[in-house]
Amino acid sequence: MHELSLTQGLIEIAEEHARRENATVITSVTMEIGTLSGVMPEAVEFAFEACSQGTLADGATLEIRRIPALGRCHACGKESAMESLYDSCTSCNSFALEILKGQEMALIEMEID
Repeated sequence: MHELSLTQGLIEIAEEHARRENATVITSVTMEIGTLSGVMPEAVEFAFEACSQGTLADGATLEIRRIPALGRCHACGKESAMESLYDSCTSCNSFALEILKGQEMALIEMEID
């Protein structure tokens, strides 16, 4: 389960930024996870509770914003919503899609005290 190590890294980054601001508590963390990132949001939620124990984020709330995937077709230039890496263009059925968004995983916001 790579979500465990990803979540540990997320908490380490959050703690580093909180300490830089002389904070003693992280009260909430907001992150984005793309639908094509290969990261299961439910597993991150589960891991966050376990990984945050004994850290500045102990007891913090976690908000996960899911980012839908979007691709642009190299053949016709149209943009299409994507559900998997192997989707075809909804306009011309070409499989030559460039992924524009949906692969990200990022810590975007946190509240500290």
